[in-house]
Amino acid sequence: MTTTSTPTAPLSPAAVDAMRRLELALTVPAEVVQAVTVYETAAVHAAQLAALAEADKMTDLDADDLAHAEDLVAGARATLAAVGRLDLIGGA
Repeated sequence: MTTTSTPTAPLSPAAVDAMRRLELALTVPAEVVQAVTVYETAAVHAAQLAALAEADKMTDLDADDLAHAEDLVAGARATLAAVGRLDLIGGA
């Protein structure tokens, strides 16, 4: 079986513009990626610290860490809400 190459025409200007708009829509800005990373990491850390509190093993330093982790989660969530990307963290 042989294959032949079929020449293709260049994209029309309208198609090029559509491709550029699609590429921009699919590109996630670095600050959004960072907010998702901070959210996920801080949420896991907060859950681990909350488990210490439930087991009555939380120190004062752990309590400070928990408050900081919760602040990070809230800040990252606010950042994602501001850009309409709560879907990245399972939010509505």
